[in-house]
Amino acid sequence: AARSAKMMENKVFLSFTFYSTILILKMYVVAIITGQVRLRKKAFANPEDALRNGGLQFCRQDPDVERCLRAHRNDMENIFPFLFLGAIYSLLDPSPTVARIHFLIFCVGRIIHTIAYLLRLRAPARSVAYGVAQLPCFSMALQILLATTPYW
Repeated sequence: AARSAKMMENKVFLSFTFYSTILILKMYVVAIITGQVRLRKKAFANPEDALRNGGLQFCRQDPDVERCLRAHRNDMENIFPFLFLGAIYSLLDPSPTVARIHFLIFCVGRIIHTIAYLLRLRAPARSVAYGVAQLPCFSMALQILLATTPYW
C-alpha cells in the first residue's frame, strides 16, 4: 500500500499514465472504426467472417480498410515506444510541467495524425502531426541516454 501511495504522489508518472491511457483508448477507437469499415464495405480478412456476412467473395481487401489498418499500425510503431520512453523518463525526476508538455504534445500530435489519416486531410497535415509527435520522444530518449551514459 505504501508503494502505491508513493507512486500516486509522482505527478510526472500520473501525467504519463493519463496521456498513455488516452492514447490506448484512441487505438481502441481506431480498431473499432476498422471493424465498422469492414462491415460497411463487406471486406473481411477471414473466410469465416465473410461466410457469416454474405459469402466467401467478401473475403477480400478494401482500400478503406487498408487505410484504417495502416493508421493502426502507425500507432503501434509510435505509441508503443512512447510508452517505454515515457515510463523511463518519468523515473528521471523531470520537471512535472516540462514532462506534461512532452506528454501533451505527443498525445495531441498522435490524435491529429489519426484524424488526418482517417479523414484523408490534405498533405502535409499527417506528416506534420507525425513529426511534431516525434519531438518529445526524441527529447525523452536523449534525456534517458544522458542519464544512463555513466552506466554503459
